[in-house]
Amino acid sequence: MGMLATTINALGVADALEQTGVDVRVQTAISMREVAEPYIRNRAIRHLEKGRVVIFGCGTGNPFFSTDTAAALRAAEIEAEIILKATLVDGVYDKDPNTYTDAVKYDVLSFQEVLEKDLKVIDSTAAAICKDNSIDLMVFSILEPENIYDAVCDTKVGTLVTNS
Repeated sequence: MGMLATTINALGVADALEQTGVDVRVQTAISMREVAEPYIRNRAIRHLEKGRVVIFGCGTGNPFFSTDTAAALRAAEIEAEIILKATLVDGVYDKDPNTYTDAVKYDVLSFQEVLEKDLKVIDSTAAAICKDNSIDLMVFSILEPENIYDAVCDTKVGTLVTNS
């Protein structure tokens, strides 16, 4: 059900972008040709080369792998430089800011710190894929819609997780 839910979300985002004139393709790890293209790495890269936005759905298409891992895997496959993760909090904290009033927000940290401190920003498999492939991660709040624009325009919002 989770894999199908990511496809529904991908189609919704694609529709919103298309309504603003953006050329979008949705690719899924599970075949559903009536609503999306199958995920094919070279095809995704070609779409990107043509200036299209590519949205990936269905995770990896395999159970037991999180959407974080799927995002990191796809980012590595298309040689992305960064993953933008919109969440319900405005960055990465040392503990849950919704539970602990003394939670401390990080502006920048490394994937090594994420793994060593067992921060719950992404799962350890996704963190390792990003670390091993030099893919940065920007975590920011989706509750402030301008954050998405700022993140896409490379304006610092939330927390940046890097390899340095």
